[in-house]
Amino acid sequence: MTAQMQNRIQAPDASPNSAHRGSALPDDGTRQLLRWGGSIVGAGVLAAILLQTVLGGFSPTGASTNTGWFALIVALMCIPFGGLLLSLGIAKWFRRRSLSRTR
Repeated sequence: MTAQMQNRIQAPDASPNSAHRGSALPDDGTRQLLRWGGSIVGAGVLAAILLQTVLGGFSPTGASTNTGWFALIVALMCIPFGGLLLSLGIAKWFRRRSLSRTR
């Protein structure tokens, strides 16, 4: 076993983000919530824009095409769920920011 492999095996408790962060706060998943929440909201907004522009739009009775229905379903699933993830990530970011200022 080489020395590099031993170093990797002996130090599994160090988080991958701790090397470039100066704060003593542990990684609590805030970045992941912000990244995935923003991505999911973005996918939902993209589906809604495509529904309106390319896929024939929608009326009070629903979408005009089959792919329009699929885009409507994707938008109606992604926007609320991604919004919840994004709002949780923003709340955790504000909390983390206030905790790092008090230390």
